[in-house]
Amino acid sequence: MRIEETLNQLKGQGKKGLIIYITAGDPNLKVTETLVYTIAKAGADIIELGIPFSDPLADGVTIQQASERALKVNTNIPKILSTIARIREKTSIPLALMTYYNPIYAYGLERFVKESKAVGVDGFIVPDLPLEESEEFQNITDKTGLELVSFLTPTSTSERITAIVQKARGFIYCVSVLGVTGVRKEFSTEIVEMLEKIKQYTNKPLAIGFGISNPEQVREAAKYADAVIVGSAIVKLIENYRGDLPTMSQQITSFVKSLKEVLINK
Repeated sequence: MRIEETLNQLKGQGKKGLIIYITAGDPNLKVTETLVYTIAKAGADIIELGIPFSDPLADGVTIQQASERALKVNTNIPKILSTIARIREKTSIPLALMTYYNPIYAYGLERFVKESKAVGVDGFIVPDLPLEESEEFQNITDKTGLELVSFLTPTSTSERITAIVQKARGFIYCVSVLGVTGVRKEFSTEIVEMLEKIKQYTNKPLAIGFGISNPEQVREAAKYADAVIVGSAIVKLIENYRGDLPTMSQQITSFVKSLKEVLINK
């Protein structure tokens, strides 16, 4: 349970966590491997690796296009798991696989979890797997000791929150706005009421994601949550500099450091 342990350890130290998302295989898996090291060194506490999928319902244009680029170079689950095995030789940063249910169902639930565990994956984020349909997969992940992250949104009812927190592992992914992922100019203040409400039901770590794209938004989100998730803004840098790995690494290092800095000096 390294994801939750990492966030609880930070919480005990009075610190907030930084979770960074990138799409595995964008622009290729060799670059992905390098970027994991870069992002970890720059100060991320947890990394989400997205498994590219042809119909990513919860993702905005930026991550959709990243998935398309990754699929064009034949990125798939076995190749991603092989890359993670290599990553684990050099870093122990907690890793969560972000994926849709269709790819893992087609791969085989038991097989997917077993092989993920074997290479050092710590948990899963599956945005299109509702609580009502998650029992089979969660039984497998719980048995294997991997963490299946649950989602809550600003429209979640008290009954929904109660049901989710009982099943939640790792952290609770608090969606800051309704809709899909993507860079937004404003941080939604309605998330504050949502987070305060959730805290009445659980001590699980709460992480805010969707639309958080700059240090100011990270600072604001960290006032209310235990961790902040940044994805599309990083993926956009990868897109912009994908033909120039040294510059890409430099830009991402600077950006992640700027995010970590406001968490340290919140």
